[in-house]
Amino acid sequence: MTADDGRRAVSEVLVLAYHAVSAEWRADLSITPQKLEWQLRSLTRRGYRGATVHEAVCRPAAEKTVAVTFDDGYRSVLTLGFPILRRYGIPGTVFVPTDFMGAAEPMRWPGIDHWLDGRHDPELLPLTWSELAELAASGWEVGSHTRSHPRLTQVDDASLEAELRESRQVCERELRRPCRSLAYPYGDHDPRVVAAARAAGYDVACTLPEKFSAGDRLRTPRAGIYHRDSDLVFRIKTSPWTTRGRRSRAWRPVSRAVRRARGR
Repeated sequence: MTADDGRRAVSEVLVLAYHAVSAEWRADLSITPQKLEWQLRSLTRRGYRGATVHEAVCRPAAEKTVAVTFDDGYRSVLTLGFPILRRYGIPGTVFVPTDFMGAAEPMRWPGIDHWLDGRHDPELLPLTWSELAELAASGWEVGSHTRSHPRLTQVDDASLEAELRESRQVCERELRRPCRSLAYPYGDHDPRVVAAARAAGYDVACTLPEKFSAGDRLRTPRAGIYHRDSDLVFRIKTSPWTTRGRRSRAWRPVSRAVRRARGR
């Protein structure tokens, strides 16, 4: 594949970022099964064909290719998300922080820790390695979300290397298959982090940028999908016009103006 082919593959696929699936948990990182089903049905009716993120970025399955990714490795991805994706013939990608997988207690890090010690503790339970193996055997991709879910731009060089390289090694040891993709926790990255991801052997690394850019698979942009997103917002986020707009120089001032108008 040429460099131009690589840029084209990144620019023509739609990569979505989800987290947990729950009928009751109202965290912004959660989505209801009903909404997830509607969204996937909407995309397939628009002609999208599903692929894992590595396939979508490196060799798209179709002109309209969607990669459905889940960060953090919540158990609800298997219990609620997997059956929905299977109905629509979409193989998912789950990015896991390896230090937490298989633990019998809720995961914890800044951003989700305020949900701890309450009735939503079960929502924070991680997948086990046997459950991840079940997903992998069904055609899903399991990628790294580092070891402990830190903000990678804030750790020193030795910790950065360990978070990236050791999480990949753990995934490969536990699942007996290559781990070729990564999602930066919080979408947090900079040139140093990207260089470390490249050195650690990843083919693809996913971000959550406000402004999209093409040309580097280790900065693959995703559209984050959240609990608060209405059907209209989802349609806007997944519109080809929005994707093109997010690659334009005008996007950031437009986005700032919209946020100000919403009082955010």
